[in-house]
Amino acid sequence: MSTMEASTIYVVIALVALAIIFVLFFIPREKRKSQLTPLAGLAFGFILAGIFANESRVVGYGLMGIGVILAIADIIVKAKKKQ
Repeated sequence: MSTMEASTIYVVIALVALAIIFVLFFIPREKRKSQLTPLAGLAFGFILAGIFANESRVVGYGLMGIGVILAIADIIVKAKKKQ
C-alpha cells in the first residue's frame, strides 16, 4: 500500500466520522437541550475545509488549527455561561 492510498483512507475515515457527528447534531430532537452554536458550526466548517485542503499541508493544518481554536473558544464560552 502506498502512502497516497493510506492518506486517502485516513481522509475518508475522518470524513465519515465528521458526517456522523454532523448528523447527530442536526437530527431534530425535541428533548435535546443543547444545539450547535454558530461558533461551533464555524469550527466544524474550518476543520472540514482543512481536511479537503490536503494538497497543501500548511493550509490544511492551518485551517484545522483555526477550527480547533474556535471549538475550544466555544467550550470556554459555554462553560462561563453555566456558572
